[in-house]
Amino acid sequence: MFASPPEDNIDWADVSPSGSLRFLQRAWRLSGDVTSEPGVPAAEGDLELRRATARTLADAAQLVESYRFNVMVARVMELVNATRKAIDSGVGGADPAVREAAETVAILLSLVAPYTAEEMWERLGHEPSVAQAAWPEPDPELLVVDTVTAVVQVQGKVRARLEVSPDVSDADLEAAALADPDVVRFLDGREVRRVIVRAPKLVNIVV
Repeated sequence: MFASPPEDNIDWADVSPSGSLRFLQRAWRLSGDVTSEPGVPAAEGDLELRRATARTLADAAQLVESYRFNVMVARVMELVNATRKAIDSGVGGADPAVREAAETVAILLSLVAPYTAEEMWERLGHEPSVAQAAWPEPDPELLVVDTVTAVVQVQGKVRARLEVSPDVSDADLEAAALADPDVVRFLDGREVRRVIVRAPKLVNIVV
């Protein structure tokens, strides 16, 4: 399911199962590191991880419906990595957001790796089968994007990244880019010939 879109041909001689095995093992270990009880309110959990879980759920629903299973698996991999980071160097396994993320991983994996998902679901303290679990609905408020990252290029090379509002105007984004200390330092003594702005994602400065 992860090797390619379903309509593509695959040369299985070039596909190694070792990478998929390592990923499934990482996902499975999450279920053993969750220390909160089933049913704990997720709203009290880490906001950053909850946003990542909500985005994964929203993306996965669309990707499954469009048969882009390989991309869906990639999104689950990203959520596994974010959850692992939260457990090891963040809020820890007792945080409700960690349980929410691990349960989401189990439900999504049930579509493509049912045996691993069943073991995860049981280790997370749930009955009956994960196949009977309802598809989670992400909180719409968690899907609202507060900021986006705008890339500032000078002569085609990235010199800065700015966190800006999704509704930032071209003029405001240009002003913020030209005022950034890294950009100012790089432009020192150079004449700006043109500034190309594609709000909210890109500013390209030509000198």
